[in-house]
Amino acid sequence: MTEQKLVLDLSEREQRLYDRMRAQVAAPRPGLGSGLRDLLLLIPDGVVFLVRLLRDDRVPLAAKGIAFAAVGYILSPIDILPELLLGPLGLADDLLVLAVGISSLVNHVHPDLVRYHWPGQEDALEAVRRITGWAESTLTDGVWRVIRRLLPVLPTPR
Repeated sequence: MTEQKLVLDLSEREQRLYDRMRAQVAAPRPGLGSGLRDLLLLIPDGVVFLVRLLRDDRVPLAAKGIAFAAVGYILSPIDILPELLLGPLGLADDLLVLAVGISSLVNHVHPDLVRYHWPGQEDALEAVRRITGWAESTLTDGVWRVIRRLLPVLPTPR
C-alpha cells in the first residue's frame, strides 16, 4: 500500500512566520534536493520543528517531554561546549542534543504530524528519518549487547 502525499498551497498570510522568513533565505524548491542554505538552517529548522510538536495536542506527552528537554538545552546559555569559547565547534553539543530529540520524535510520532510540522525540504526530512532510524537501531542493539554481556541471565528484548 503506497502512501499518498497531500500538497497544500497556502497564501502568504496563512503561512507560518518562520516559514516566510526561511523562504527568504532558502526558497522551497519542489522536486529539487536540499542545498547548502538548507544545511545551514538545520539547527533553526530542528528547534522550530520541536517547538511545533510541543504545541500540538496530538503529540504524546512523553514525546513532548523529549522535545521540551532538547529545546531547553539548545536555548539555554549554559552548554557543555560553549560557543563563545569554542566558536563553531561549540555547536557540536547542541547538534547532538537536537539529533537525539529529533530522532526520538521523527521515528515515534505519526508520520503525518512530522511531515506537517517539518519546516525544511521533504528530502531533508527523509534523510533525517533514515539516519536517525539507523542510529537508533544500531545504538539500541549495541547497548543491549553490552547489557547482555554484563548480565547474561537477562532475556533478549523484542
